[in-house]
Amino acid sequence: QVQLVESGGGLVQAGGSLRLSCVASGRTIPNYAMGWFRQAPGKEREFVAGTTWSGGNTYYGDYADSVKGRFTISRDNAKNTVALQMNSLKPEDTAVYYCAADGTNRGGRNPNKYVYWGQGTQVTVSS
Repeated sequence: QVQLVESGGGLVQAGGSLRLSCVASGRTIPNYAMGWFRQAPGKEREFVAGTTWSGGNTYYGDYADSVKGRFTISRDNAKNTVALQMNSLKPEDTAVYYCAADGTNRGGRNPNKYVYWGQGTQVTVSS
């Protein structure tokens, strides 16, 4: 079992930045695909960013078109954490953000592929 706890959400003005952090416990996650998803009221959960292991110390990053160039996913295997740096935030980024772990290295953009989920952290961007 893997437990995931997110932090770093909050209220920010448009154009501002936030950094979300996800701490994993129960198992180490260096070889797990990790993802960030978000869900706005009345909408389905959507993929934001993901990272998979490419071998050695190399990880592949994938981003939704809506956040590409503004968000960056990173991981610190020594601390068993995954972070999402969010810059140039827009009101449409407002949502609950979830960290997720695949029990394998497959990952991808489909939330159904992920086994472990955090409780979510609210991000609100005011205009």
